[in-house]
Amino acid sequence: MELQQMRYVVAVAETANFTRAAERCLVVQSALSHQIARLERELGARLFDRTSRRVRLTPAGEAFLPAARQALEAAERARAEAAAAVGEVRGPLVIGAIPTVAAVDLPALLRDYRPRYPGVRVRLRVGGSEELVEQVRQGGMDVAFLGLPLGSRPKGVRVRELARGDLAAVASPDHWLSGRAEVELREIADETFVDFSAGTAGRAQSDQAFAAAGLTREVAFEVTAPDFITRLVRMGLGISLLPAAFVPEVPGVVAVPIRDAPARVEYLVWSRFRPAPPAAALLAALGVGPEDGAA
Repeated sequence: MELQQMRYVVAVAETANFTRAAERCLVVQSALSHQIARLERELGARLFDRTSRRVRLTPAGEAFLPAARQALEAAERARAEAAAAVGEVRGPLVIGAIPTVAAVDLPALLRDYRPRYPGVRVRLRVGGSEELVEQVRQGGMDVAFLGLPLGSRPKGVRVRELARGDLAAVASPDHWLSGRAEVELREIADETFVDFSAGTAGRAQSDQAFAAAGLTREVAFEVTAPDFITRLVRMGLGISLLPAAFVPEVPGVVAVPIRDAPARVEYLVWSRFRPAPPAAALLAALGVGPEDGAA
């Protein structure tokens, strides 16, 4: 099994098209198709179901894809380690972040990082805190920026606490909350809420606060992205609770401090194992040393 074959499989899986995958890999389609077919014969299983309209992974392909990605990442890290041995930092850097990260200005961080390490290819992935921790733990991601309820802490990774902050009530400008300087949870418990999906860290912060206060509420809209949450809020479909430090970046809504507000902690996490040179350089830029962050 060759790395090039795995690279072709990943490209087809991500583009769902053999032609586009070949263009991405800078090869002719026939060569890419031949190598994937050769790999399938070697594995004794088809990786893709092909029709005239679409290409999709088979169950065997679904099982193969994560390991292929990890193998490619490992090969790139090996090249990065060799380059670092002669003083050059290069290779992939995979960064994960929750959409509401506020403790670090990621664009500004990368603006300073990129000119110093032009040989590094940065990949940014947005997701939920639980998913990001798992990817860092499994080695598919170098570092991640998370937000968790007060009292929760990431496990199986190295951790640095970045900031603590409260959530604020977010409403449309014509909502009665817009005239308030402050509010309590009991005053908004009867409102219709727009919130993150049940079971996620973003949702748990609010759920735990209402439960601790002995209150119940109606979450009529469950949404995975904060920008869509704020769109529904702007349309007057409900109110939401979002990190107070994040809300100033959101136009067209009002944020009201909550006296008994839910709190969250933002964390930086990275692998318990020695980081690859690009990740070590980013951690150093954040003031993280080799011995920091013991879980």
